[in-house]
Amino acid sequence: MSTTEDGLSRLEARLGRLLVTGVTISAAALGVGLLIWLIAPSSTAANLLLKIGLFVLMATPILRVIVSAVEYIRMRDWFFVATTLAVLAVLGVTIFYAITST
Repeated sequence: MSTTEDGLSRLEARLGRLLVTGVTISAAALGVGLLIWLIAPSSTAANLLLKIGLFVLMATPILRVIVSAVEYIRMRDWFFVATTLAVLAVLGVTIFYAITST
């Protein structure tokens, strides 16, 4: 197996773990938050868990792009480093615009 194939296998494994972990944490927080909300609709704990679940769900793809950029830097694949950083910049500008326009 070549170095590039090793790097891609490592990248796929890390991204897989990241996505499974992010979705699992998000689903757990949303599920528990929903259950608490159904029992006590005015509970601040329920609102907090629901917000955490949504935040983790939204942050997971951003973390995926960051992990990809780091791995491409380690593999010295400069085309994909530039492409991934461009995607990260677009995400950053979009988030900044969304926050400042509200």
